[in-house]
Amino acid sequence: MSGVRTRLAVWGDPIDHSRSPDLHGAAYRLLGLNWEYGRRQVDVSGFDDALDGLDATWRGLSLTMPLKERAFARADERDDDARLTGAVNTLLLGERIRGFNTDVRGLTEALQSGGLGSSRTARVLGGGATARSALVSLLRLGVTEVELRTRRIEQARELAAFGTRIGLVASARALDDPAPLAAVDLTVSTLPGDADLPDAVAATLAAHGGALFSAAYAPWPTRLAQAWSDAPVLTGLEMLLHQAVAQIRIFLHGTPEEALPDEPAVLDAMRAALR
Repeated sequence: MSGVRTRLAVWGDPIDHSRSPDLHGAAYRLLGLNWEYGRRQVDVSGFDDALDGLDATWRGLSLTMPLKERAFARADERDDDARLTGAVNTLLLGERIRGFNTDVRGLTEALQSGGLGSSRTARVLGGGATARSALVSLLRLGVTEVELRTRRIEQARELAAFGTRIGLVASARALDDPAPLAAVDLTVSTLPGDADLPDAVAATLAAHGGALFSAAYAPWPTRLAQAWSDAPVLTGLEMLLHQAVAQIRIFLHGTPEEALPDEPAVLDAMRAALR
């Protein structure tokens, strides 16, 4: 079995745009690991069969939308951030499947490294797993007040209730609510890169949105980012980079807390792979 390559991949739907194979491949080459990291289009309905079909050569999976809640359900063990958010973006495979959420860490480190880590008020656009991770990240960075905006007001209210439970002052509005906006220090968008956002809505959000972090990075610039002309804009590639470092720690060490060998050099190689 010594010649058998360890296999990993990112799964999601859509998946062709993912830069995760570039990041992981660069890291594994530098670390001298005979690991193969690919991508596969998997939707929620096909996730269980795909997971059950993996053999012993598979070490781990990265999960993107729309699989994070289903991955949470399939994990036998979950880390603290996964339990808090109900979302898993990393599975470490073995006799027991271990689930992790590295999105919280990834966004926190992306905002800090991008100079956006000192906000006190924020607006989060979009719902679902990444939005919940964003709320936890913002709380840890010292944000106290957050407005949630989604296409369906019911979803925004659910997210606001989650934000309140973890200690934020949270409110909910529909994404296209025409009422005047309060100014915030930071807008975090978890909307897909190809989200159909009316120009007028994007312009209004930009005018009162402070700096912008967009979890999306393809296609780029998004319609929302194009509207952001007078404040800093940070793309989702930074979050992708930092959450991937945590994933690689998990795949190598079984924990996101143990640094990689020569981690600064690994990080440099991963950044270079994104250029």
